[in-house]
Amino acid sequence: MLSAPEAIGLGTNQDSTLAIVLDAVMTNIDANSWHDGGMTASKIKRSPLAEGALESVIGYHIAKARVATQALYVRHIGKPFKLRPVEYSVLMLLRANSDLTPKKLSRALSLSGPNLTILLDRLQNNGLIERVRSEIDRRSQQVLLTAEGSVFADDLARRTPQMEAELAHCLTPGERAMLVELLNKVSGYRHIEVDGEAAE
Repeated sequence: MLSAPEAIGLGTNQDSTLAIVLDAVMTNIDANSWHDGGMTASKIKRSPLAEGALESVIGYHIAKARVATQALYVRHIGKPFKLRPVEYSVLMLLRANSDLTPKKLSRALSLSGPNLTILLDRLQNNGLIERVRSEIDRRSQQVLLTAEGSVFADDLARRTPQMEAELAHCLTPGERAMLVELLNKVSGYRHIEVDGEAAE
């Protein structure tokens, strides 16, 4: 069975605060609930402990929220389609963009080159994607959905609103829009860091 970081697409060899915190949070969930997608609110063990310094740690709260959203994903997408979240993300990005290179995917998903290659190999072996030489720059590859992959991705896209609709019980449309905007700010910070290192 995948560990929590692996299940959301984070390699176990990545030094990720979010991965570490999420793994700790996931240990408070019944293992069978995680495996079969039946992770409901009643099965989450509520810790009576004071959070202390963690109360102000954004990564900690993101990880806790991830537990709830992961349960929705497993029930609506992961279990029915036998698809990992990172695979779902790749297919949705390819569906929305026509000129994606491995480099762009790696950046969007915060995956290392080797991990992305393994992921793309798996999707290609399943007949969902293909990698072709760019007509503009023959040294570059483009990642495309196959005909089968396009049909599959369309089906996933149709299921996505049903999955997200369940969060309407805890978020108003305005709160949802604000949350997405704030999370994009946080995730964008990593790209600033990477760009800064690359420029040096």
